Amino acid sequence: MSIDGYIAGVNGEMDWVVWNWDDELKKYVIAITEPVDSIVLGRKLAQGFIPHWASIPEQEGADKMNNTKKIVFTKTIDESDPAVMEWNNAILAKGDLVEEINALKKQDGKDIIAYGGATFVSALIKEKLIDEFHLFINPAAIGDGMSIFKELDSKQNMTLVKSSSFDCGIVVLHYVPKSR
Repeated sequence: MSIDGYIAGVNGEMDWVVWNWDDELKKYVIAITEPVDSIVLGRKLAQGFIPHWASIPEQEGADKMNNTKKIVFTKTIDESDPAVMEWNNAILAKGDLVEEINALKKQDGKDIIAYGGATFVSALIKEKLIDEFHLFINPAAIGDGMSIFKELDSKQNMTLVKSSSFDCGIVVLHYVPKSR
């Protein structure tokens, strides 16, 4: 996320994102993904995210991404889409977002992590389906773009759990909704 609150430019540009993470930030990501046994994704992100991770099985963290169960939320693709379904453990969720997420939360297992573009994550936030936020703030202001908070129809107060700064310039803000 940029310091002015965007996850991508107006046309999806991400040339402002810091990709050269320092070792401490990598450790942070490993720590928050270690207890995860399910990844939920929106369709748009999944169609690029899945082939990316599948192509780099030897990279640090790739095992977790490639071997963890993925649930792709979509209304438009089916099991014949090779960009999604060739990835290990990928299934499609085509039902109501709130019902599907709440059903996943009730299942036995570990944590669920959400990755998605602005539309998918905005829907999760609007429906108050996210239990905690780890906002990776990149040292750039881009002026306009895609926001994960654009669909809010009411205020959602947060409690800061922790803030962490890293040598690469990224600051991670860990929040939980106040109602939790």
